[in-house]
Amino acid sequence: MRYLARTAGGQPLLGDESGFVRLGTVHPDLESVGDALPHAAGGTLGEPASAPAEPVDRKNLTFGPPLAEFEKIWGIGLNYAEHAGDLDEQRPDEPASFMKPNTAITGPDGPIRLPPTDRTERVTAEAELGLLVGRECRGIDKSEVGSVVAGYLPVIDMTAEDILQRNPRFLTRAKSFDTFLVPGPIITVPGDGFDLTELTVRTEVNGDVEAENEIANMLFPPTEIAAFHSDVMTLQPGDLFLTGTPGAALIEPGDEVRAFVESIGSTEASVTR
Repeated sequence: MRYLARTAGGQPLLGDESGFVRLGTVHPDLESVGDALPHAAGGTLGEPASAPAEPVDRKNLTFGPPLAEFEKIWGIGLNYAEHAGDLDEQRPDEPASFMKPNTAITGPDGPIRLPPTDRTERVTAEAELGLLVGRECRGIDKSEVGSVVAGYLPVIDMTAEDILQRNPRFLTRAKSFDTFLVPGPIITVPGDGFDLTELTVRTEVNGDVEAENEIANMLFPPTEIAAFHSDVMTLQPGDLFLTGTPGAALIEPGDEVRAFVESIGSTEASVTR
């Protein structure tokens, strides 16, 4: 595994299990994590061990968002049969997708700021696996998706559930409040042969597991999600797919929310109003 990240001050980093080095010490021609995404997708990302400096342990670093700005942000709803049942929804025949604005992003570490109660009284948090596109593509087959994915990251997605329940056409508004998306600070760039299917995605609130499931139980696996949407529009480096949650949890001010994706990482955030 290799990792891409940025410090809180915006310094791009390249890492592995031994720690992180400045991206420029391995790739002098790359100025940002965004510049590194095509290399991550194409298998040409360098090794941190080739840097002239010793790696810094991640425990000694303060991370900022992994990208200065994501491009398109797609969410996928009802992607686990159990979650659809929880919401009294029928299993969709095609990916049930929506888009979120960049202004929804907060973190890492949040905080998630709940809107005033006169706008929504019921907000839920959902842990998800995020898929990050690294190379431009259009109309690709799911067998080709591996060649355009830069990496994966854990994500916390939020929904104003009472707004959505009033009318499903209000989905965009219910998903788009400021701070309603917490991306993990580290992009995991897997090596050859990496298999997502048996990995677990888990939603936690205050240390309690609220929902958990395996990626193998997704109705539409990540490769199919990316291929499907590449027939809708051109995918570009920095596009992010939120691939669906095993279950949502109601959150209140004072809560601590955590998204955990096995072998990928975790991200957490405090909740305020």
